[in-house]
Amino acid sequence: MRIRISVTAIVIFSAANCFGQGGFKVVPLGVKGGGDDGNLSAYMVAPIGSTNYICLDAGTLSHGIQKAISRKAFSVSADEVLKKYIKAYFISHPHLDHLSGMIINSTDDTVKNLYGFEHCIETIKNHYFNWQSWPNMGNEGNNPALEKYNYKVLAESQLTVIDQTEMSVQAFRLSHSNPYESAAFLIKNGENYLLYFGDTGTDEVEKSNKMELVWRAVAPLVRNKTLMGILLEVSYPNDQPDRRLYGHLTPNWFMRELSNLEKLAGQESLKNLNVIVTHLKPTGNNEQTIRHQLTVANTWGLNLIFPEQGKSFELK
Repeated sequence: MRIRISVTAIVIFSAANCFGQGGFKVVPLGVKGGGDDGNLSAYMVAPIGSTNYICLDAGTLSHGIQKAISRKAFSVSADEVLKKYIKAYFISHPHLDHLSGMIINSTDDTVKNLYGFEHCIETIKNHYFNWQSWPNMGNEGNNPALEKYNYKVLAESQLTVIDQTEMSVQAFRLSHSNPYESAAFLIKNGENYLLYFGDTGTDEVEKSNKMELVWRAVAPLVRNKTLMGILLEVSYPNDQPDRRLYGHLTPNWFMRELSNLEKLAGQESLKNLNVIVTHLKPTGNNEQTIRHQLTVANTWGLNLIFPEQGKSFELK
């Protein structure tokens, strides 16, 4: 009996060590905001020490997985990462640069859940998995439904347990060139959180309060230092006119939105906060310009992270 108790204690202790590190591992499968069809928005996320990943958007999959393997993010085959490591997809909105990798790879994938707001799910069902654009890999829609992906419609702000993972999620609607919408996903692992924004415009330009509602929800987490990071888009440099943002951010708007978060979370609450800059448009010297403009404007001491395809990092 003593031996069994000791072995059990060791197992429990190991599991606690494994999943109690209080953070997330992020593997960027694609980081660009269009233009580079081998490197489009897709981020695998799991608790540190776990292989139960979700994929936040899925613009690029197979090429990104291969890149991640070459950069030592995974020590298994690409087939195993796709079929076994990715437990679910969270699609912020149905633009091709956020889901084309999932569509193309769906014929080789395994059964899993596909989460999104109702408009996103309906667009995927009616315009992609419809036997005209692509075979119907969903569990609903045009016959025959091959039932590869199970549609899971998210309710705004409601906490949803993510099947086959240690995580749960709350989803928030975003304005992406009003009246079109996108989504933000707040991922919870134990007492720790990670916030992912799909494409979004600033409230002031979009004439909405969508980002304010997200900031109000996460301000206590920022204050308590339990928000491990924010993945937020910047698509254009500051010289892009507001009328041509089409539901995206510039460095100026990016920082003004984070200023709104600081007002809610408290002075100096953003110092050392991990903010991952996503969705840079790879046109001309946009990327270099955006990096410079963000760095100059970073007066709060944010830990700005510019992700690279296939290069994993931890947030803790």
